[in-house]
Amino acid sequence: MKNLLSIEALTPACIEAILDLAVKMKSMRGCLDAHPLKHKCWALIFTKSSTRTRVSFEVGIRELGGDVLFLNPNDIQLGRGEPIKDTARVLGRMIHGAVIRTFAQSDVEEFAQYSGLPTINALTDQEHPCQILADLQTIREKLGRIEGKVVTFVGDGACNVPVSWMWAAARLDFQLRIAAPKQYQPDAALLARLRTKNVTVTEDLDAAADGADVLYTDVWVSMGKEDEAAYRMAQLGSYQINSALVAKAKPGALVMHCLPAYRGKEITDEVMEAHANTIFTQAENRLHAQKAILSLLARH
Repeated sequence: MKNLLSIEALTPACIEAILDLAVKMKSMRGCLDAHPLKHKCWALIFTKSSTRTRVSFEVGIRELGGDVLFLNPNDIQLGRGEPIKDTARVLGRMIHGAVIRTFAQSDVEEFAQYSGLPTINALTDQEHPCQILADLQTIREKLGRIEGKVVTFVGDGACNVPVSWMWAAARLDFQLRIAAPKQYQPDAALLARLRTKNVTVTEDLDAAADGADVLYTDVWVSMGKEDEAAYRMAQLGSYQINSALVAKAKPGALVMHCLPAYRGKEITDEVMEAHANTIFTQAENRLHAQKAILSLLARH
């Protein structure tokens, strides 16, 4: 594995290798002698703001022995219109790897191509692979292996998190149900490209939740969609994880949220608090899953 750009690009074996190492990283935190990033400096290039992503990557790089340099567009010439490929070719001669959180998936892919550096997608509008790998780790810890399980995503089914979940379902043996209004369902071309029967899409929220092992949601208004906020909240208002919906899932089902959560909108405060242990374990596991990714990239 040279880069981590998308779940789509990963094989099942690669996903399993990341998860196995993430579990080890978590269980042996503070006890591992190996520092695969020693004498290496990684750059965090963030166009989009973050709490969990920035902190988990900065801590993870340092725990693996590396140094980290945080750059936002105002710090570098990208913010003044320098092409991605030129920035990439400069940084490729100075640093040892890059973590990029931005809007366009093509920017991350172009950076990886022209820099020649190990490059990690820390979020784009198209995919959020590190989040889904941490989620898979959390499910493994709480419920065992994901094979045979049913994951139901509730809300905007066309944003980056459910798209990455779709590719995970295409790579692994579990069922993904997406419950979303028609206008917020995944693109038909993407569904065709998946070439899997593991993904179903419906407007019927109750049917999607029935017997599910996991109920999952995300914010209704993603970064960059703020101008659509009022319309989105009106259209997605009934696609909420609440106590009535949880009751339709399998007894003991997990409720998951990639955070930040807007209580009273995509999830009620009552459900959020009742399942806080799982939700904040997801956040914690960003650190361990990403340390696994960094360690595997350091080998190449």
